[in-house]
Order: sequence, then C-alpha cells, then structure tokens
Amino acid sequence: MSESSEAVARSVAERFERLYGAAPDGVWAAPGRVNLIGEHTDYNDGFVMPFALPHTAVAAVARRDDGVLRLHSADVDDPVAELAVDALAPGSDRRWTAYPAGVVWALRAAGHAVTGADVHLASTVPAGAGLSSSAALEVVVALALNDLFGLGLRGWQLARLCQRAENVYVGAPVGIMDQTASACCEEGHALFLDTRDLSQRQIPFDLAAEGMRLLVVDTRVEHSHSEGEYGKRRAGCEKGAALLGVDALRDVPYAELEAALARLGDEEEVRRLVRHVITEDERVERVVAFLQAGDARAIGPVLAEGHASLRDDFRVSCPELDLVVDTALGAGALGARMTGGGFGGSAVVLAEEADVPVITKAVEEAFAAAGFRAPRTFEAVPSAGARRLR
Repeated sequence: MSESSEAVARSVAERFERLYGAAPDGVWAAPGRVNLIGEHTDYNDGFVMPFALPHTAVAAVARRDDGVLRLHSADVDDPVAELAVDALAPGSDRRWTAYPAGVVWALRAAGHAVTGADVHLASTVPAGAGLSSSAALEVVVALALNDLFGLGLRGWQLARLCQRAENVYVGAPVGIMDQTASACCEEGHALFLDTRDLSQRQIPFDLAAEGMRLLVVDTRVEHSHSEGEYGKRRAGCEKGAALLGVDALRDVPYAELEAALARLGDEEEVRRLVRHVITEDERVERVVAFLQAGDARAIGPVLAEGHASLRDDFRVSCPELDLVVDTALGAGALGARMTGGGFGGSAVVLAEEADVPVITKAVEEAFAAAGFRAPRTFEAVPSAGARRLR
C-alpha cells in the first residue's frame, strides 16, 4: 500500500473509532471511473471501455450481528444514521444512505446472511461529475461486507448486486458498467467489457509512456441518474429493440445499421437513439483495435465522433460539455468527448503532453467568457479497482 493510501486508511479508521468507540474490522477502497468510450451502451447489452480513477470511496467497517446498520459519511453534515436491516425496503430512503443501505438490502435479498454493520465513509470522487461516485460508494461497502461475512463473491458478482441496489432500492435505471469498473479495473489498463455476459479484457493503457495525457474536465454541472431524462432514453432504446425484433440493440450489426433505421420508419426519436447505440458499439471496437495495435493517438477522432453522436442523436450533452469539447479541439487536442450519463458532469480530453497547459487555459478562458462556473481539470491515470487497504 502506498504512503498516501496508508494515510487515508489510517485517517478513516481513526474517525470510525471516534464515532463508534471501537476500531473497525478493516478499511476498504473502491474507485470512481472515467469511461473512455462506450456511452449508453451498457443497458443495451453492448460494449464499454472504462478505467478506474485514483479518486476513491474509502470505508472503515465493523461487522455487527444484531440486525443494526449504522452509517456515517465524512462528506455529509449528518449524524450517524441507524437502520434495521430487516426493515430495509426499496424506495424507503431518498438520502445518500440509500446507496450503502441498498447494497445490504441487495445482498440479503440474494440470500446472503448480512446481519448488520457499522460503516464510516469518506470519498474523493467528485459527486455529480459523471465519474461514478455512487458506484464507488456501493462497491466499497459490498466488498467490505463480502470480506467480513465470508460471502466468497467475485468482483463481477458484487457489481451485479450493486447495480440491483441502485436500480431497485435507489430507483436509478443505470447499467452495469460503473459498478463493474469500480470492482474489476486494473492499474495501467482500460477495461473492455461486454455488458451482456460480463466477459472482460484488460487493455494496456499507458498514455504517459507515449507522451500523451487524458484530462478530465469537470464542468461542475451536476446531474442525477434518477431523473426522468435518463429513463426516457433507456425506454426509447428498449422500444427500438422491440420494433426491430431483437433482444437488445447490441444484436443489430453495424453493417445493417441503415437497413435497421429504415425499418423504424417515422419513429424519429427512436431512430436517433438506435443510431447512437449501434455506432457507439462500433466505436468501442475501433478504440480497442487502435490500442492493441499501439496507435493510441488514432483514438482521438473516435472520441470526437462519440461526442457528436451523444450531442446530436442521444441528446444528453449540455452547453458546458459542448464548450469543453469544441474549445479543446480548437486548441489542439487530439480528441475530446463528454463522459458519463450526460446532462452535466465531465468531459475527457486526449492531448499531447506539451499541449496540456494551452488547452487547459483555453477551456478556462472560454468558461469565463461564457459566464459559466470555472471548471475543475485533472489528469486521469488508470488506477486499481476495489481493494482492501488494511
């Protein structure tokens, strides 16, 4: 464990002991993620390619056997919340506590005898930035309970249960990508994930070795997956699959795209959604091929194509995201696109290392000129997935 990780683990453990009067049984971490390419494909059984960030949710946890779940977060100005595990029910909680409580509910609903816990959380994953702060929260709690109760679940199984917690308990219709990325990513790699069968390939992704950087630009426009627009698009994709007679849009080959669109007739909104999903799956496969061929610079135009599709077909961008992408490309970036569910959040910018200062300054000045809140920019470094710290 690195010195910084040890310091974080020690700090969270010490706060736990002050809160609960005893040391935790352990400390765990789970990261946020950036999705390099493959947006709104996961709930269409398609392909995605996220990687883990160094930003993590950290949990100090102790097992309880009395049916009590106590939750506290260093990031929320609330006292310790005390819940009865037998009383946990979907839709009963609209606070931040729904995410960890939902994990306990999902584990118990799947037949795992989780009898309670004391939990203290602290996170450095920016909330509302499209970087999967909620998934990190879910996965870190799931991993801790998996260890403490000896459940023997693997990373992809924990991801499935965390997705169920967010879908059913929280009420957000998210796909499986965020939780799988947090649970399964590896340092120095992007995760090529088939969301239908959860098969995975770790693709080496070391831009620094090739003189490039990938920046995350947080527009600081917060979004929420549980709001209606996300659900509308998911429903539209499901309608498109039904009209085309397939189980999911993943089943429509890219070579048959135009014929499929023609079959949708005057269903213009559905046509746009279908076109995005099918072309986005093909973009993921292109990015994988470029990276495996050692040509990372070639992915830049593919990222820009993806943004145009999300903006024009899926219509989940916003003025701030478009401004990041347009300004970065105009200042010499190799590629840029929004990342995450949309309606705010963050964009990624692929750039030569030498161009980073110019691009960063250009984006900051463009935001100031537009009267937008100043963005937050940092380098995205492919990092380790969920793990026990101590």
